[in-house]
Amino acid sequence: MYISVTKQTLAFQHPFRISRSCRTTINNAIAILKHKNFSGYGEATANAYYHINTEKIEKDLLALTEFLATYPFSTPEKLWEVVQPQLAKNTFALCALDEAAHDLYGKLSNKPLHDLWNLDIKNAPLSNYTLGIDEIPLMVKKMKATPWPVYKIKLGTEHDLEIVKALRKETDAFLRVDANCGWEVDQSINFSKELKKLGVEFIEQPLPATDLEGMKEVFKHTALPIIADESCILEQDVEKCEGYFHGVNIKLMKCGGITPARRMIAKAKLRNMKVMVGCMTESSVGISPIAHLAPSLDYVDMDGAMLIKDEFATGIQLEEGKIMYNGLPGTGASLNNEVT
Repeated sequence: MYISVTKQTLAFQHPFRISRSCRTTINNAIAILKHKNFSGYGEATANAYYHINTEKIEKDLLALTEFLATYPFSTPEKLWEVVQPQLAKNTFALCALDEAAHDLYGKLSNKPLHDLWNLDIKNAPLSNYTLGIDEIPLMVKKMKATPWPVYKIKLGTEHDLEIVKALRKETDAFLRVDANCGWEVDQSINFSKELKKLGVEFIEQPLPATDLEGMKEVFKHTALPIIADESCILEQDVEKCEGYFHGVNIKLMKCGGITPARRMIAKAKLRNMKVMVGCMTESSVGISPIAHLAPSLDYVDMDGAMLIKDEFATGIQLEEGKIMYNGLPGTGASLNNEVT
């Protein structure tokens, strides 16, 4: 196999603010695996919270060039097991490679990934659309501009309840909230009671990931289900979240790709925990793999490509929350102008 990496800077449609940061652009890296006249694509984005930049992603992937040139590719899972020790400290690069390997494998098999996994796309849940933190009138305006059946609302401000109340007045859609570690224990418990009255479905990551004692209290007294995000990064974190969260939000880049994500989904289900797969504002290259996992999930958050402008890729799309599968082999994603 031959590997190459191309990097871009993606601009957001609007400044995207969460409790700990505000961004107008994001850097991404696309891994391209070529084998037998087929190309597989995978993606990873820079992330300051996890101390990852695209230069490191590119460097670590290209370090595999010589190895991959003679590697007898059979399945993405076997490749993941072989390269994981070398990329253990860079799960973002590992994710890009694993996505590319899955895409390549699907193309070699001439089947979409969900068919290879025997998943029925009719069972895929609706994806939410994310509303970043902003002035309340602007959040309402963004919501009205994108009519959607499910919204995820970023919180962690001094006006969180006021935000949700204002949005609820304008829509009957399902609402989910994500505090991105921005709340405290009593605040989380009290907010859960008020948010339940407002028809909120669940709360994502109310406390910092390190505050397990606090999460134990929230878990005991919350009026709403609590979903782990920053507290659930790698496979072993699923077990650690049991008894502290009602479910987990799996991110492909954080855990190292599709291969470990599928195992995490199975582990969570064995523990009767709700399962969600979320995105990190990827292009269609990184979003499309999530769509294939969706039929095995309770919730999905794959609106990342909608939040950026001037997309350089195509893939599986969303129409008012519904996943529009394109039937193409692999992940169904491609680059508009491939650069190798």
